[in-house]
Amino acid sequence: MARDAEPDLHGLITARRAELELQAEKLSQQLQEVRDELEELTVAERVARRLAEQLHAETRTTPGGAGQVAGRAVLLVPQRERNTDETVLPEDYQRIMDVVRRADTPVMVKQVCGELGMSKEPARSEAMRSKLNRLAKRGWLRKLADGKFTTTL
Repeated sequence: MARDAEPDLHGLITARRAELELQAEKLSQQLQEVRDELEELTVAERVARRLAEQLHAETRTTPGGAGQVAGRAVLLVPQRERNTDETVLPEDYQRIMDVVRRADTPVMVKQVCGELGMSKEPARSEAMRSKLNRLAKRGWLRKLADGKFTTTL
């Protein structure tokens, strides 16, 4: 009787060993997948940290109101918000605001050019028109139906 029990016991042990080896292989694969994902997350964290540092460095070195587009310097005009004064504007735009504010009536583009001592030729006046429109679009000036500009206050 003891001999009949041995093959059954040996068979059970062998079967259990096979189950455990299969489970160990699956767990080993899962562990490797988890390690791979952890490595990917570590790399992603490094990249995110570098990008944040670069962005922080760029915002520190970029003077207020200036920026770059396609490698060229451009002036940035912020949207006007409550309790924001004209000092946040680039110097050129502050001078434009001063001309419009000092005028008794709404001003035309060529008037602003003249007050600032600029040429009134089309290329210059169109550049000024763009600046005035930008100020109007961002809430600093008001553009009237006749194309003239006035302060919003």
